[in-house]
Amino acid sequence: MNRRAIGIALALAVSASCAHAKDLSARNLAATCSNCHGTDGRALGDTLKPLAGMPADRIVTAMAAFKSGAQPATVMHQIAKGFSDEQIGALAAYFAAQPAAK
Repeated sequence: MNRRAIGIALALAVSASCAHAKDLSARNLAATCSNCHGTDGRALGDTLKPLAGMPADRIVTAMAAFKSGAQPATVMHQIAKGFSDEQIGALAAYFAAQPAAK
């Protein structure tokens, strides 16, 4: 293989590795939500809102409201304050990509 082909192959491998790491990071962050919102955002029962399949912008907006205190909550305002805006974006993208419960 020539140097250019090796360089392209390495760049693709690093890119795939970074994407996989981001997916794992978002999944790890989402695991903190599973006690209330269910595995992969599929909440059981009617008392808690399922997050799976919810539009990402809606999740970001809701988290911002909890974080600022504009949306009253029992614990979500404290939980939201523990996430950076980047982490909230990753969580929102992760849950939006999950198939909604049927």
